[in-house]
This record gives sequence, C-alpha cells and structure tokens, in this order.
Amino acid sequence: MTLKQVMAALQAKGSEPIKRILMKHGAKEPFFGVRIGDMKPLAKQLKGRQDLALELYATGNGDAQYLAGMIADGRLMTKAQLDGWAKTAAWDMISGTTVPWVASEHPDGAALALKWIAAKNEQTARAGWSALAALAATRPDAELPLPDYARLLKNLPRDLPKATGGVRYTMNNFVIACGTYLAPLAAQAIATARALGPVQVDMGGTECKVPEAESYILKARRGAPVAPKRKTVRC
Repeated sequence: MTLKQVMAALQAKGSEPIKRILMKHGAKEPFFGVRIGDMKPLAKQLKGRQDLALELYATGNGDAQYLAGMIADGRLMTKAQLDGWAKTAAWDMISGTTVPWVASEHPDGAALALKWIAAKNEQTARAGWSALAALAATRPDAELPLPDYARLLKNLPRDLPKATGGVRYTMNNFVIACGTYLAPLAAQAIATARALGPVQVDMGGTECKVPEAESYILKARRGAPVAPKRKTVRC
C-alpha cells in the first residue's frame, strides 16, 4: 500500500464519536478518529514498512502517527528521526505511546529520553518520561543508566510539583515503572511514591484518573520483588 492508500483506509475507518472522545483527551487536528482495534489489522499488514512509517508520521495526522508507531522498528531509526518525532508530537497519545515505543527499542533511547525530559515543550518532556518508563519495563537493568534513574527518583518530590499537569502524570508513571521493574531501585521508588503522595492532575473532565503509585506498584509486582520485564510496551 502507498501512503495515499493508507491514509484513505484510515479515513474510511474514522468515526465522529471517536473523534469527540479523543478531543476530550487532548487530541489535536488533523485526525480521523480511528479506534485502535480497527487499526490493528492494517498495522499487521504493514508491519516492517519502515519507510512508510516515517511517511505516516510526517503527515502530522494523529491516526497516521499512531499507526506509524505500530509498524516502525525503533532500532532502524536514526537519533535525528527519533528526536524529530519527540519534538513534533502534538498530543498525549503520540508523546505517551508512539514515541516511547520506538525510543525504547533504540540503543540511544535512554540518552535521548534524558534530554527530552528537560524540554520546555510539554509533549517532548512527556515523551522523555514515558520513554524512560518504557525502557525500565523492557531493558535488562544492566543496560540502563541506573544512576540517572536514581537521581531522578530522588529529585521528583522537589521537581514534580513544579511541572505542568501532563508532565506530572508521566513522572508518576515513571515512578511506577521504576518500582515495578527495576530491582536495584524498587525500594527507592516506593519511598519516592510515599513522599509524593497522591499526584493531582486535571484530567479535562474525562473519567481517567492518576494511578496511586505505591499501590499500583505493589499490585503489579503480584507479591514478587519486581515484575518480569516485558518484551514490548506496544499495545
């Protein structure tokens, strides 16, 4: 399929009710409002089409960008391409899923994510925190910059209250990922979660809630010191 054919297929799957729901969650035009479940058969057909993934993301269309993340191989992307995706993510679904998916597969994903979290642009910063969480969930502890993770956990009680709402949400998810998957930092993550307490974020009138970090971590571990690493963070 060509880019034009894929865009036509996405448009055909679009739904005004889904658009309205996504807009409540911060979606930005242009996008068609395609259910993720309706995207999956298309993603299966296009899996591995790296050039097409780059073309889809470059359209700026939210549905196309999400599909790009479903079919791209982050290992094959350049640092410049990853950086471009992070800096042009327009809303939470892209910065919180598409970009972290590919960044977590790249050898320099952690270094890029540590740079992104310092960005003034909220979506870029969200992509950075989400990528660090994705790396914690999927990479062996020995491959991660654990001193950087420990430093971030130590500073979060000071830094999180000063961040914007969207960034606070992803910071909280970072704590959850550290406590769930990183054996050397599991206790520190619990201590950070207790120091933070309930994280308040305006969820825009939706039914979404901010997870309570400590209870979420303990539930995810299922009685073990940490949970097993995941093969991928892709949905």
